[in-house]
Amino acid sequence: MRTFAIAASVAALALGLAGPASADPIIIKFSHVVATDTPKGKAAEKFKELAEKYTGGKVKIEVYPNSSLYKDKEELEALQLGSVQMLAPSNSKFGPLGIREFEVFDLPYILPDLKTLRKVTEGPLGAKLLKLLEPKGITGLAYWDNGFKQMSANKKLVAPSDYQGVKFRIQSSRVLQAQFKALGSLPQVMAFSEVYQALQSGVVDGQENTWSNIYTQKMHEVQKYITETNHGYIGYVVIVNKKFWDDLPADVRDQLSKAMKEATDFNNAQSQKENDDALAEIKKSGKSEIIELTPEQDEAMRKAMEPVYKDAASRVGQPLIDEFQKEAKSTTN
Repeated sequence: MRTFAIAASVAALALGLAGPASADPIIIKFSHVVATDTPKGKAAEKFKELAEKYTGGKVKIEVYPNSSLYKDKEELEALQLGSVQMLAPSNSKFGPLGIREFEVFDLPYILPDLKTLRKVTEGPLGAKLLKLLEPKGITGLAYWDNGFKQMSANKKLVAPSDYQGVKFRIQSSRVLQAQFKALGSLPQVMAFSEVYQALQSGVVDGQENTWSNIYTQKMHEVQKYITETNHGYIGYVVIVNKKFWDDLPADVRDQLSKAMKEATDFNNAQSQKENDDALAEIKKSGKSEIIELTPEQDEAMRKAMEPVYKDAASRVGQPLIDEFQKEAKSTTN
């Protein structure tokens, strides 16, 4: 027993002389709801790579794609509670938190092109919107593009009247609800991870999404028609638990901010390419017929959705809508 005690003491001394063990890395759980091979999925992996590199291993990023950690409805609460540190929810998700202003991104045809979008997200207007998250215990780090949305269903959608009575899956957004009601459709809020099965089983008849989301989730395999409308935009806000972010050492926070900026540039450069590639693959598969609208049909859709702006103004605020439209006008002029 004495020999064992001496040996243990020697071992302990040796450990002491070797110096303190290196500190455990800071773990950041990054949860999102889309596939790894989408623009957001790839950007999350890029952020992980850059963050771990720039912090010299002080930070470890654990990425959880495809709703493997939390679903749409759960993730924001989990972030506020500190159960997960980082998310990249779509703009629509902030309305239920009481931050209605982000629903302005959901207004149909409000962002006519990527140039206008970039002016908003990289300018003072985008920064002002991010500030609104802070009272909810959330820090906004960046805007990530997904792309412009298309309509899909098991019937041809050409004229506004074609939408009458069609059950559409939507994200939780009063603007999107108003959009489909204006068309006479029946909107149903549903988690992204449940959409494929709902389309396959007929729980819903149609949905709106970007080409990359449609392709990677195989929605084109259970939808006969996709109408190229480019009527709306899906983008994400990369967010972090505010207390967690504020408590990080300043140097680590700076390194993570650098990684996030580069990951954002990567995401936004990739998103259009990913959507173009997805469209090509969907056409190649022959499983969905792609419908292109004539200028007259496009104008009819825009006119049908005009009431959505009036409905949204009471929640989003007419001044904010005006600011977005001013940016669009200054870009196109």
